[in-house]
This record gives sequence, structure tokens and C-alpha cells, in this order.
Amino acid sequence: MIDFTPVRGGNWAALQGIADGKGAAELSAATAELYEHIGGLLVECDDVDVTFQPADPSANDAAAASQDDVSIAWTLGHVIVHLTASCEESAALGAEQARGVAFHGRSRAEVPWETVTTIAQVRERLAESRRMALGALQMWPDAPDLTTTVETWPGGPLVNAAGRHLLGLMHADSHLAQIVDCIGQSHAARE
Repeated sequence: MIDFTPVRGGNWAALQGIADGKGAAELSAATAELYEHIGGLLVECDDVDVTFQPADPSANDAAAASQDDVSIAWTLGHVIVHLTASCEESAALGAEQARGVAFHGRSRAEVPWETVTTIAQVRERLAESRRMALGALQMWPDAPDLTTTVETWPGGPLVNAAGRHLLGLMHADSHLAQIVDCIGQSHAARE
């Protein structure tokens, strides 16, 4: 898997450095590897793990839908729908950027986490998201625009199309420890 350690802590210039030289084939391989890794983390999971409410004293979701949700710990289902939405958004925007389409705003849709209550739904969500993220890379032209960079958000990193796609993978990667923690807490609670 891609090592995003150089970017952690806000060294956003390193993200474009990781992206440099990567085309659709390399991004496809990295995308598939990440989704396979996440699937592997879920091998021992069942429905109880999906909705188990873990303890997370540092929970702080500034983008929560309601003030009541700002400090709740995320369930495994919540983490999965969030990271898959981020991967899909970055893949879609990266495909547009690779085709020379000017940035026109976010392209995000997130499944309501409260509706994901079974491990089958989690696996289906991952499979669907993987298909969409890989499908977005199939939209890249043979000669993608990798010279144009855009600011990902006000004050955010400047990235080309490959960097945009990697931003989603990096975001998902940042939630891997959270997935392991959710599962670990759920399993420990049942012992």
C-alpha cells in the first residue's frame, strides 16, 4: 500500500510528490490494494461489530449533521460509509481533472450511516465503492491532463488528477486504525 506518512501532519506538498509519475494503472492497483486491505480487516466481523458504539473520547466531527452528533464515536458502519464516500468523491473529481474539466465543486454522496447495520451491507458498500473508484479511473483518457493543478479546498494542497485521486485513498488510509479499534473494542466487549 502507498505510504502516506510523509503527508501526515500537513506536509501537503508531499502528496503531489507521491502522485508524480502515477497514471491510471498505478492508481488502479493502489485503489484495489486499499479496498482489499479494508476487506481483510473485516474477515472476523459480524453484524454486532457494525453497530457497536465504541468509546472515543477524542471524537469531534465538525461536519456532523447535527450538534448532537459532533462528539459521538463512530461505529464501524459509519467509518466505512464515510471513507468510501471520500474515495468515490476524489476518484470522480480526479477523472474530471484528468479529462481537463475545470473544478466546479464537490462531488460527494454519503450513504446515511444509520442505515448500515449488517456486515453484508458493509461488504456491499465496499464492493460498490471499489467498483466506482476503479470505474472513475477507466474514464481517464489515454493522455490525461496531469499538468493542471487545483487547490483541493481553501488553503488545501495543490494537486493534479493523480493527486486528487490519491487524496481519497489517503483519507481512507487515515481511518484504518479507527477500523481496527472499532473491531477490537467490539470483540473485547463480547468476551
